This record gives sequence, structure tokens and C-alpha cells, in this order.
Amino acid sequence: MNTHFGKSAALLLLLASSGAATARDVADLIILNAKVTTQAAGSPNASAVAVKGERILDVGTDKAMLALQGPDTRVVDAKGRRLIPGLDDSHLHPTREARYYAAELRWDGVPTLKQALEMVRQAAATTPKGSWVRVVGGWSPYQFAEKRMPTPEELTKAAPDTPVFVLHLYSSGLYNKKGLEVAGITAQTQPPEGGTIEKDASGQPTGRILATPRPTILYQAVGRLGELPADAQASSARHFYRELNRFGLTSAIDAGGGGHSYPDNYSATTDLARGEGLPLRISYYLFAQKPGQELKDYEAWIASEHPGTNSDAHHEDGFELEGAGENLVWSAGDFENFRAPRPDLDDNPKWREELTAAVRPLVQNRWPIRIHATYDETVDRIVSVLETVDREEKSAGRPGFTDLRWALDHVETVKPAQIARIKALGGGVMIQNRMAFGGEDFVSRYGAEAASHAPPIAALLAAGIPVGAGTDGTRVSSYNPWLSLYWLVSGKSVGGTQLLAKENRLDRAKALELYTVGSAWFSGEEKVKGRLAPGQYADMALLSDDYFTVPEERIRHIESVLTVTGGNLVYAAGPYRTLVPQLEPILPEWSPVRTFGGFYNPER
Repeated sequence: MNTHFGKSAALLLLLASSGAATARDVADLIILNAKVTTQAAGSPNASAVAVKGERILDVGTDKAMLALQGPDTRVVDAKGRRLIPGLDDSHLHPTREARYYAAELRWDGVPTLKQALEMVRQAAATTPKGSWVRVVGGWSPYQFAEKRMPTPEELTKAAPDTPVFVLHLYSSGLYNKKGLEVAGITAQTQPPEGGTIEKDASGQPTGRILATPRPTILYQAVGRLGELPADAQASSARHFYRELNRFGLTSAIDAGGGGHSYPDNYSATTDLARGEGLPLRISYYLFAQKPGQELKDYEAWIASEHPGTNSDAHHEDGFELEGAGENLVWSAGDFENFRAPRPDLDDNPKWREELTAAVRPLVQNRWPIRIHATYDETVDRIVSVLETVDREEKSAGRPGFTDLRWALDHVETVKPAQIARIKALGGGVMIQNRMAFGGEDFVSRYGAEAASHAPPIAALLAAGIPVGAGTDGTRVSSYNPWLSLYWLVSGKSVGGTQLLAKENRLDRAKALELYTVGSAWFSGEEKVKGRLAPGQYADMALLSDDYFTVPEERIRHIESVLTVTGGNLVYAAGPYRTLVPQLEPILPEWSPVRTFGGFYNPER
């Protein structure tokens, strides 16, 4: 991986060479005095890891690893901290967020609505004319002590002269008075199909817009907020990826996203990858953007692009096309707005024809695919299309889905019979902690019993289906992976509501496995990533607290104090902060990140 972040950092501890190692075996980096979680079968207890290049050279005792030290080896004392394989989010939208991070005011982790509104007030004071204060997802009203949403009136009071837009999941959005004016929303404005503009008794817009259930109205609202200039997008990308490293994330699988077109909107990340290098590995899927044009796009991409598997090698820039999805065709989309009734694919008579037409050439050209599916009815219909294509391909003497990696995302209400069909067709499932942010709405509509197995994690694992963990950040969830790990272990929402039943929760070791080796399956890297063992990628995180021993409630507050990607130090905090150079101040100068950072830190 062509990344420079750790190369000029000062040594924390440099010991004299023992002279015991040959030149071939001399380590570039040794981390010692750690509690090492290797996740490698049959691995003995280890306290140290030795790295050469981008791979792990060996794992073992401090003494054994120090025997691999040379005159230029960097040696870092972990001081008894827990060292884990780098986290891997199997469903994130990093290249899209990289474009916008610098422009956004993040409410992720903010404990009170009062504080959130004060942040709006402060941000409005520095936001220049022509720009918005924008809060685009990653929060839940139940995380606030007040346990409620803000009102448009409160946003207007906080920012009377600056337009404000707040996105809540993909269920609703809020404008202040100035925001309605700038967006041009009046009593005469007509919403797109499946959306609602809330109006008061006199017929005037209140400031609330609703997905009922289609999120098109919300996509359009976010799209009106505007883009950052190229230099600010480049700065935004650097700071957002450093923010992901802050939590020990060293890999992510990019699910594309609405309003994020390939290749035009990827330049902030591709330029960084091809230049100084990315501080984490990103495998990305291509998300169809235009309803009715999906097949045309995929045919063009099949002709020009070449997905890789990463199982034996990886590109120097650490940024690789993986396949197609999560949206294959808009007519087969279902929407996770738990405040609205479930969508019915059959409302669009073209969905089956369009999905089949898109899937067939992808399968014939051996493109991995992933498909968004929230509800069991959607899973049933989508899998029926995949089974049909598989039968047709095999009857024509072609492999169909045999040895082709494909997956469903989300599947909160998937049923046992459908799990069996996914298994039979060789698919995997990527689960996210969307319920940790929208679970209270789910309970309100479907009940606590239904929520206790949404999704049915234990049943998926019992079936032997590959399962990867993630967040679906940054709009319907925060990007902080520890909130997802907390949800997997505790079964609780960010507001403290008990959602998952005890038998559907995971122990800490299994949850971590899904967030490392489990996720690596979906980028074809499970043989080289997710374990701390010789030959594996040297991706790891030294934690602020011991994940395996801290009280359960403390899991969601864990961060990394030292993150390593491909043998390079890419993030450092606390006693290690001098090991990684600080980034330049984020652009633009009015960026809310300069004042508030990203995920809320009470010590900032």
C-alpha cells in the first residue's frame, strides 16, 4: 500500500539491535508488550507482533519478536494494551462521505438535543452566505437525553439567517425557515412520488419533509445543499479517512450510494489513492444511479472496468473495484423507513424484468453483486430472480452463481426458508446496526418480539452463511464501528432500548470476528486479512480500552490509540500521538469539523 503516513513519524522506543535476525527476517516494525488477539487457529498466546513491509512477519513473545529487530526497526511499547486485527466495515459509504465530511455538522454521539442545537447556532455564525448548515444523518433522537427530534422552529431560533437542513435516517428531513426559503419550498411545491411535504392548517410548509416511503425527496434535499470545491473535497477526504482510522478501521467495503456517480464523484478518493495513498483499504461496488438506465450503465462498466478479488494480491493504491450494487435497479429497491409501511416490489410491474436484465450480464461476466433488501418479502422476490438466472445459465452450460460471490445487505426480517435458499445459492449476508438507530421506530410498528430477531443473526450463522458486520454509515447510522460492536454484543440501540434477544446476540469474540474475517469474505480477502498471523496484511489497532474486559457499556466508547494499515502507522493518539504527523487544518476554513470534530468527543 503506497501510503506515507507512518514513514516520517518519530520513534516511541528504539532498542539496540540484537543482531540475531538475518537481513531477510529483519522487521520494520515491532509492537511488544501487548495483549494480542490473533484470531488465528491454534495460535499460542502472544504479546508481540513483527511486521516486514505490509505483511506480518511473525507473532509471539516479546523476546522472540525482538530477535527480529534490526538497526532501523521501529519498536513500539503497547504498555499492556489490547491489540486486535484492524476493523473492516462490510457496508459503509466512505467515498461519498469523503466528498462532504468537511461541510457537515455531525451529531454522531452528541448526548443532548440542547447541545446539538447549540452546535447549529455556532456553526451558523461561521457559515458563509451561500452555504448551508447541514446535519446529514448518523444520529438518533433517542441518543439525546430529551428523547425527541428537534423542531423546525428550534432550528430557526438557532439559525434565523442561515439555511439549515437536518436529515434523520432516510425517513425525514427538517428545514429551518431560511432553509425553506433557499430551497424554494412553498405551498405550491409538489413532492416527488413517495414523498410528502408536511403543511400546517393554512397550507404552508412546516419545514418537515417525509419519505412515505420513498427517499427520493430526501436525496433531492441533500443534493440541493451543494458541493465543496476540489481542494476542499481533497482535504475532506484526508480528514474523514483519518477519522475512520481513529476507531481502528483499516478496511471498508464501499456500497456506493444515491447521488454518488461513478467515476465523476470519486475523484477526491481516487486522487488521494493514486497520490500519497489511502490510510485504509477500500473495495468498492458500483451503485446504479438513474432509474431505467441501470442496464446501460452496467453494460458500459462491464466493457471498461475489471473487478479484482484481492485474494492473492492487491493494487498499490489500496482502492479496488469489487463488483456491482448495492442498488442494482431502482424498481427492485425497498426502503428501510420503519415509520412507513413496507414497500411492495410488485407495485412496479417492471421490477422483475429490469432486475433480471441487470443480473444476467453481471453473472455472465463474473461480477460479484450485492443487493439491498430490508424485508423478507423483498428477499423472497430477489432470490427468486437470482435462482432463475442461475438455472438459465447452467442450462446453457455456464457456471451461473457457482463460485461467484454475491450478497444481500441488511435483511432485518429475513425468514428461515429464505436463509436456506441464500445458503443453497452460495450467498452471504452483510448486517449493520441500522436497528441501533431506527429500532425504536421498528418496535413501534412491528413490536418488540419482531425486533428481537431483526436481523436473525444467530440463524444466519447457524446456517453457515458468510456474515460480515458493518454500520451502513454515514446517513442511516454513524460510521463509528464500536457502536455496531456494542449493538451486536448488548443488543441495545444507541438510546438504550433493548432490541436483540439474548439468544440472538453475540459474545465479544464472535462479534469481532464478524467485523474482521467475516467482512473480509465480501472482498475476497479472508485468507490475507482479519487475523494477526504470519503472511497476513499488517492491519491492526491498539485500543484505548480492553474490548474483552471493559464493562459492556464501555464498548461503545472504545477508540484506537494506534492504527496500522499495511505496516504503516496511520493514526496515533494519547502517548503515541507524536508517531503520526498531524494533518493540515481541514478546508474550507468555515468547516464545522474545525470546531466540533467528527464523532463527538467530550474531551475536545
